[in-house]
Amino acid sequence: MPLLQISGLRKSFVSPEGGLQTIVDVPEFSLAAGQQLALRGESGSGKTTFLNLIAGILVADAGSIRIADRDMAALGEPARDRLRAAAIGYIFQTFNLLQGYSCLENVMLGLAFSGKPDRVRAGALLDRVGLSSHASHYPRQLSTGQQQRVAVARALAKGPKLVLADEPTGNLDRKNARVTLALIRETCHEHGAALLLVSHDPEALGAFEDVRDFADINLAMKKVMS
Repeated sequence: MPLLQISGLRKSFVSPEGGLQTIVDVPEFSLAAGQQLALRGESGSGKTTFLNLIAGILVADAGSIRIADRDMAALGEPARDRLRAAAIGYIFQTFNLLQGYSCLENVMLGLAFSGKPDRVRAGALLDRVGLSSHASHYPRQLSTGQQQRVAVARALAKGPKLVLADEPTGNLDRKNARVTLALIRETCHEHGAALLLVSHDPEALGAFEDVRDFADINLAMKKVMS
């Protein structure tokens, strides 16, 4: 049984003209425990929507999303939140850091949601992303790239079964992008976590042996391109 198994997944939104526009239409998709896969796709192709559906942030119109044999798509909001906290680490493109908390506290919150707050582990992860000297800083006091690295540390803190990464190197310079991507991949490997990364950055995609075009699995995108 794959760690992640998706069947008949669909999501539509109301277009500016008032009709329904299908953004995600994925008949089948799976990811094994420990597998690291990159999906290639341009902005607006539905990649972020796809990750948000897997994470239970968005509710699917149809289909199933089984994570560790639990169907995220069939759960109510509180249960989706619990499954996300227990099994998923999400590296958001827009960081989603809490502005009223320090870097260390933001990483600790990633642990608190899983019931295991650990200041020492949070500090060690900040050190691994090169921000141990910024532990007491607030997000507004950091550069864009530094905020992204805090977001990476927070997502990896609890040792999730599945890591979702939405353009995780998009706001980093080339040097920090390589270091951060290596950290994500190494940490996933250490914990046996599956990694699903979406990007349009050729250098980030080039770090993966398994790279697929999002349009190949998303029928909605195929229709746009045809």
